[in-house]
Amino acid sequence: MINVYFCRQLSVYMRHFFYLLMLMLITSGCSQYQKALKSEDLAFKSKLAEELYNAKKYKKSIRLYEQIEPKYRGRPQGERILYFYATNLYFLKDYITSGYQLERFTSAYPRSEKVEEVALMGAKSYYHLSPKYSLDQTDTQTALDKLQNFINSYPKSERLDEANALYQELAGKLERKAFEVAKQYNKIYDYQAALKSLDLFLTEYPGSSFREEALYYRVLASFNYAENSIQIRQIDRYKDVLAAYNKLVDSFKESIYIGQLKTMVNKSKAQIERLTLLANNASNNP
Repeated sequence: MINVYFCRQLSVYMRHFFYLLMLMLITSGCSQYQKALKSEDLAFKSKLAEELYNAKKYKKSIRLYEQIEPKYRGRPQGERILYFYATNLYFLKDYITSGYQLERFTSAYPRSEKVEEVALMGAKSYYHLSPKYSLDQTDTQTALDKLQNFINSYPKSERLDEANALYQELAGKLERKAFEVAKQYNKIYDYQAALKSLDLFLTEYPGSSFREEALYYRVLASFNYAENSIQIRQIDRYKDVLAAYNKLVDSFKESIYIGQLKTMVNKSKAQIERLTLLANNASNNP
């Protein structure tokens, strides 16, 4: 019984000792951090900032790097400090600032062994700023430019597959944006603008996964444009309906849209015959 009691008490004491030790370590760590924030010792700040970075305590680490990074510029340690500072910002998801600072690193230290890693991380900063396809795509285009620059600069990089995958994802976003804009013109009854946008889309994205649907909307816009045109323009515009339809059929012989367009195609043919007959009668009876 004495041994059991002793073991239990010892277990309690050990638990209390462990908690006390942890509290002391935490307090000591906080104290060291607060001391570093107020210190003028750059080496002390740098050492603790790197320790916090390696421990993934990025919010604390960045406060120290913000203090010391400007003071290390032009010094031998400047490369290392800027690397940790810029990548720290990336891990904090401050992508606007990290994009700028990571580019600063590649410009300042083009021969660094870290330059390839940093260059891709900088491009990825802009990738993360890219919004969904329905919004303005300025940031997406910037990200594409940065990724293309990486691909061109490091064609043998082990990171090339990742860069290409990100590029394809963003290019697909621009492609969808262009398609949705073109399609939208049909919904607001601006058929002339729809035709121009669809033709531009089909030219710029000949291998698009939206090509079949775009060709369908091209027929639809052509037909509505013909229907709403003045009579003197209608023959040519109904002929354009047939041409657009034939392009769809030639490209996608099993297209689900072929059946849906039969009524428009038949009406276009009938209108061409009727309007041609009217035009011939008018010329024969001036």
